[in-house]
This record gives sequence, structure tokens and C-alpha cells, in this order.
Amino acid sequence: MAGLAAHAAIAAESGSNPDVELLYDINGLAKDAPHWLDRVMEFVGEYGLLFAMVLLILWCWWGVRKRGGEDAAPSVAALVWAPLAAGIAVLVNVPIRGFVERPRPFLDHEGLEVLVSGKTDYSFVSDHATLIMAMAVGLFVANRKFGMVGLVIGLLGGFIRVYMGVHYPTDVIGGFALGTAVALLLSPLAMALLTPLMRAVERSPRVGWV
Repeated sequence: MAGLAAHAAIAAESGSNPDVELLYDINGLAKDAPHWLDRVMEFVGEYGLLFAMVLLILWCWWGVRKRGGEDAAPSVAALVWAPLAAGIAVLVNVPIRGFVERPRPFLDHEGLEVLVSGKTDYSFVSDHATLIMAMAVGLFVANRKFGMVGLVIGLLGGFIRVYMGVHYPTDVIGGFALGTAVALLLSPLAMALLTPLMRAVERSPRVGWV
């Protein structure tokens, strides 16, 4: 009976909004989890997965450096593009957030387990989701195998942002879409500019692949 009452309260709070209902469902896992697990999820969601993505890109670069070959320059160009795409996507998100002006979910909905305090900026779209997906897609352009791992990290990161109570699911989906769009749509131009530069670096006796 208590579970039914809680579900009814959430339904009333969400107003039959699937986005809000899913927020409560995912964030409810944080309420039921032990304190230590929430602290782990907080660290992973704030810093850990972004750090893991950077390490994955560096690991891929190291593999390209060891392998060499004619495709090395385009691969390195794609790896350079991955963080650049993430930065551009976050800049694109600045006017989007200002236009939509969506408050953080815990400001509009009661009973959420918020794992990180002090989040006062707008919620849509998620910067974390935008960053991590742009890097994952850029990595996928460079190397399919590493890119698939990056995409899994990105999806996990989006889930954790909702788990933490700091984003709606649609904030994360919007971040995924924005990061993917920037990384893919600007990729031809980026590769056209970066590949010759990487070839010049490759030929340089002083620099090489560092």
C-alpha cells in the first residue's frame, strides 16, 4: 500500500509527464541505494566518466602512434577533433540554455534525492551529456572499437546525471543530440583542416607524434 501511495504521489507531482515520471523512477534508485554508492555515483557522474573518456582518447592516440601507417594522420586528426567538438558543442549550448530557461528538476519537483548541491544554472541541455557524447562520437570517427566503448561511457554518464537528480531525461537526450550533431556535422570541415596539419606534424623530425 505504501508503494502504491508513493507512486500515486509521484504521478500527481509529475502530472502524467513521462519525462518527470522517468526522472522519479531513475532518481528513486539513489534513494534506495546505500550512502557509499551514492557518493561513488556522484564522483563518477561529475568527474569520473569525463576523465575516463579523456584516457580512452589518449589510449587510442597511443595505439595510432605505435601503429603508424598512412591512415595515422587522419586518425590523429579525428582524435584532436573529439575534444574540440566537445568544446564547440558546449559553446553552442550557451544560447540554447538561455533561450529555453528550464530550471533544474529539484527546483520544480519535490522528493528528489539530489546528490550534488549548488547547481543553479539552467537544466536543458545537459553540458555533461553534450561534452561526453561529442567526444565519444569524435572518437568513433577515429576508431570504431574505441568509439563504441566511448558511446557506452556516454550513455552511462547520461543515466547517472538523472540518477543524481540534477537533470531530466530529456536534458540528457538533448545533450546527446547536440554533441552528436556538432561532432558529425562539422567533422568533414574539421578533418579537412586538421588532417593536413597532422601530416605536417607527422613529417616534422622535432615533433612527430610527440
